[in-house]
Amino acid sequence: MTTTKTRASLIKKNKKIADGIKPNSVYFVSLGCPKNLVDSQVMLGLLQSNKFEITENPAAAETVIVNTCSFIDSAKQESIGTILEMADLKENGQLKNLVVSGCMAQRYHTDLEKDMPEVDLFIGTGEYHRIVDLLQKKALGKLSKKSFVDIPKFIHTDEHPRINTGAHYTAFLKISEGCVRNCSFCIIPKLRGHEVRSRTIASLVEEAKHLAKGGVKELNLVAQDLTHYGIENDYKETLAGLLRELVKVEGIEWIRLHYAYPDNFTDEVIELIANEPKIVKYVDMPLQHGDDKVLKLMNRKIRSEEIRTLVKKMRAKIPGLVIRTNIIVGHPGETEEAYENVKTMLKELRLEHVGVFKYSLEEDTASFRLADKIGSVPEEIIQRRYNELMELQQHISQANNLKMVGKQYKVLVEGLSKESDLLLQGRWYGQAQEIDGVVLINAGDASPGDLVDVKISEALPYDLVGGIIDG
Repeated sequence: MTTTKTRASLIKKNKKIADGIKPNSVYFVSLGCPKNLVDSQVMLGLLQSNKFEITENPAAAETVIVNTCSFIDSAKQESIGTILEMADLKENGQLKNLVVSGCMAQRYHTDLEKDMPEVDLFIGTGEYHRIVDLLQKKALGKLSKKSFVDIPKFIHTDEHPRINTGAHYTAFLKISEGCVRNCSFCIIPKLRGHEVRSRTIASLVEEAKHLAKGGVKELNLVAQDLTHYGIENDYKETLAGLLRELVKVEGIEWIRLHYAYPDNFTDEVIELIANEPKIVKYVDMPLQHGDDKVLKLMNRKIRSEEIRTLVKKMRAKIPGLVIRTNIIVGHPGETEEAYENVKTMLKELRLEHVGVFKYSLEEDTASFRLADKIGSVPEEIIQRRYNELMELQQHISQANNLKMVGKQYKVLVEGLSKESDLLLQGRWYGQAQEIDGVVLINAGDASPGDLVDVKISEALPYDLVGGIIDG
């Protein structure tokens, strides 16, 4: 899987490659969140195990699959642009199958069938395990329709083959699918299912063992909501129980928690993070806002004082804890006073990582209907609030980073820096892959996947600089 820029250059360079295309060759594009990436990796595993050949060149593929995202408007635009880009390959006749899977297919397949006749198959979020069967039936002319979309009920297990397309030392482990929260701004339950489907602890441990054998050291747990793991079975299996088993897997050094909601974060999990060395002291916890009225409009189950109490308790019990969160500005009903309450909360909690997002008006959500009733926040006000929060958080992040200068941290080496071939790049436990900053290593030698001790010498707003300590 390659970047948009790389894809464009490959297509332009290889327009006449059609004669050399191999049967059953597949090029894959995965867009959106890590959960979608895991689905892509399972599809790749299924394809490869059924004698399909995976290619890194879209112009050399008989089939192109675009696994799409449609969470917010910018994601939809990226998905549409990528589909159209791949559709250009059909002009020369070399591309036989253009497949659109994932969230955009789930949400808009009826409209897309009309607007994009060049697409051969639309596969929903609960049907991705059928990719091989559908391609084989199409080749035999046995498909009577283009769209295969239903209420999502499927989630893969350790018995489904999967190709870890990322760096060999890190991987995502999807522990459940679906969401029962129904936040008013969010379309995810309609895309991924209104019911939670949790995998068994035994299945997750087996997959973790398989990933570890492949060299994975960092395991990133993902779901629509980690804290609802097991909810559909009355918590007969829990997140805490899963963590106790995952820390036993040999080869896994770091276990990281993503998308753990604050209103169901148990003391048991807090104790495990505090006391289990393999569970890194990092929690990705979406708070979304800091004003009670807006939190209520968002249909969030927690209020600002409870957020403050939880964060303070977690910091007291987990020394060195790093918290990442998301904040939405411009939700319908967000007054200037409500916005100021967000700023106050961020100044008080001084969270290490904050992703600020401008509210996206999404049809088929309660917030969309609310905007009709009370009106939307003007775009220029949303932009101002976004800019102010980004600037505020930059100052907080740099102040937090400055406290690390002179101290020593374990760093997972990723390879050469994107800034310069003269530097290495890695991450300490307080930095998640691709969403947080990095540690720029200006002294010492190491290979990707190595865990090394680094002494921090300089703090930037989001990145750190340091050298490897010998021995």
